[in-house]
Amino acid sequence: MSDEEPNGEPNGEPPPPDRRSGVLRRMTARGRDEEHRAATPLELFFDLCFVVAVAQAGRQLVHALAEGHPGHGIPGYLMLFFAVWWAWVNFSWFSSAYDTDDVVYRVVTLVQIAGVLILAAGIPRAFDEANYTAVWLGYAVMRLALVSQWLRAAHSSAGAERRTALKYAVGVCLCQVGWLGLLLLPDRAKPWVFLVMAIAEMAVPAIAERRQQTAWHPHHIAERYGLFTIIVLGETVSAATVAVQSALDEHEAVGELLPIASGGLLLIFAAYWIYFAVPIHLHLASNRQAFLWGYGHYLVLGSAAAIGAGIEVAVEESVGKAHISTFAASACVTVPAALFMFCVWLIHSRHYKRGTAQQLVLPVSALAVLACTFAGGAAVLLAGLVGVATVAVGVTLFTRNPPEPEPSPQHS
Repeated sequence: MSDEEPNGEPNGEPPPPDRRSGVLRRMTARGRDEEHRAATPLELFFDLCFVVAVAQAGRQLVHALAEGHPGHGIPGYLMLFFAVWWAWVNFSWFSSAYDTDDVVYRVVTLVQIAGVLILAAGIPRAFDEANYTAVWLGYAVMRLALVSQWLRAAHSSAGAERRTALKYAVGVCLCQVGWLGLLLLPDRAKPWVFLVMAIAEMAVPAIAERRQQTAWHPHHIAERYGLFTIIVLGETVSAATVAVQSALDEHEAVGELLPIASGGLLLIFAAYWIYFAVPIHLHLASNRQAFLWGYGHYLVLGSAAAIGAGIEVAVEESVGKAHISTFAASACVTVPAALFMFCVWLIHSRHYKRGTAQQLVLPVSALAVLACTFAGGAAVLLAGLVGVATVAVGVTLFTRNPPEPEPSPQHS
């Protein structure tokens, strides 16, 4: 007798989920061991729209640093970048677990995109005037759309999975109310509001998933972070290119700009190589590893975007448009570049390094990049050459002593 059951599936097993678009389907969790899971066109579109907000934050950071106001520019950048990054994180992890790709899901995702564009439009006013009205409104649009998705997931679930989805919905709503402090409290209190609410936001997933983990997919989530890293690095290249073009149009200072442009490009190329040197999805076995890795990307992505802003500042200083010293302009590039290298090692690549030599490459390189700050006008070029040397040494050591592959993650 055949093993085929009347439903057409071997041994009576349920059919795999149908991901063809429909108007409304039951929002059930996807399998964590699902094969051939990849980012969707909607997710890629979502990422591209988010980079608009990243670019706005970077542009405001450039203006503040070039005017010699790091005390205002850096905290403002960190606050606004967190809002953009955290909204992206929430969508990405949810979609990894519950992407139904039906019409309602797509429409709600497009609403979230509209929210980030509202947020992006409000970034200059928030930066210059501490007016967070548009930023809060855009954030509210994104978060309430996400709440509706969690409520859909709760409606389609039962037991511990349903309780997890409801905890997410309640937590996101409470945090959105807490962000009203940016609108209602005096300016001197707003940095403290940000600090408290950032901690509260990051506590929501830990609280919601304490009893039941969502069904995020290790390979899919690693790909999502990698794609967003690529897009941020691409925006860095674009910002640096526009800065060099503007300087050439106004000053034609090729001799001063060529070392900065070359060094900046080498740094960005090295950043790409360093990040994608290891297959991190094998490390993401449970929430314990994945949350630390995912949260750490706030510094990875924030520093990657800041490299482009630093290159712009260095270009402006070289043609006399920035009101800061050469040392300060160089630090605008070397500090985020060094931070990127160290953070990638700390949360990402060290899990695949074997031996002391491999483990020391990125931390030592980060220190070397920082030392380039003292090289005057050649600082950016030297930092770029350090990035190239880092890649070359890493490739050599890897070839001599490749890491043993980790076993496939066993999800708990």
